[in-house]
Amino acid sequence: MSLQDLIGNGRPISVSFEFSPPKTEEAETSLWSAIKRLEPLRPSFVSVTYGAGGSTRERTHATVKRIVEETSLKPAAHLTCVGASKGEIDDIVRGYWDAGIRHIVALRGDMPGMAGPYQPHPDGYRSTPELIEGIRKIAPFEISVSFYPERHPDSPSHGHDIELLKAKVAAGASRALGQFAFDNDATARFRDDAAKAGIAVPIVPGIMPTTAFRGVERMASRCGASIPGWLSRAYDGLDEDVESRRIVSAAILTDQVQQLHRLGFDQFHFYTLNQANLSYAASRLLGLRPHDLKSEDMS
Repeated sequence: MSLQDLIGNGRPISVSFEFSPPKTEEAETSLWSAIKRLEPLRPSFVSVTYGAGGSTRERTHATVKRIVEETSLKPAAHLTCVGASKGEIDDIVRGYWDAGIRHIVALRGDMPGMAGPYQPHPDGYRSTPELIEGIRKIAPFEISVSFYPERHPDSPSHGHDIELLKAKVAAGASRALGQFAFDNDATARFRDDAAKAGIAVPIVPGIMPTTAFRGVERMASRCGASIPGWLSRAYDGLDEDVESRRIVSAAILTDQVQQLHRLGFDQFHFYTLNQANLSYAASRLLGLRPHDLKSEDMS
């Protein structure tokens, strides 16, 4: 599929964007600049991450609350099982509902500092399906969950990942967001195998910009995402050449979106890294157009 075909085919597209809570005043300024730039595209939702072991709990809550209060966006707060009792997590869930948040991304989570294998809290939720059931008892949230196209690092098999997603959906999940992957065929295979297993919720590819390629390599090694040789070669010799990395990253992101669209995907989840430009450009290539939010408010 050429860019002309992609832009002109008119197939309905939806996107969502993922942000991280800021650690500094400068980072907060950068985050809100990105949010305001992407808001006119009217994404289906935006999600805010939750650090390993719940390390960003307060900052996540503050960020999603501000999105509710100051934008037209629909925020989804990440929530994990790690490092908290059921009572503590239930209080967080109630706090989200009271703050006007109606969507949670429910995850198992990683141990504090990404250190060692997963260990559930002695008095906590032991798995994502159990967490979803707990959320459902509190309020009728929309719940998204994750999937790993190339197998979760702790999973014994691809089949186990499919069965786990099936359990998440049975517990109440309505959407599966992909860990970032550069093997588009693996993402399509996961979608097809999920459908064969009777899973009917949307399977949404996760899209990661690669401008900061060395950082992406480190993230990929932790989450089990393969880095193809051609991708590494694209960044050879560019460690100190930021502008060239931006151009290369834009081309790679555009190519991935084209391929996934050709494979039948119409929903995309962008890991923005709190930067707007590449996600904005890719959304425009998918046919999305910005809306005048001020005019809509006045009408």
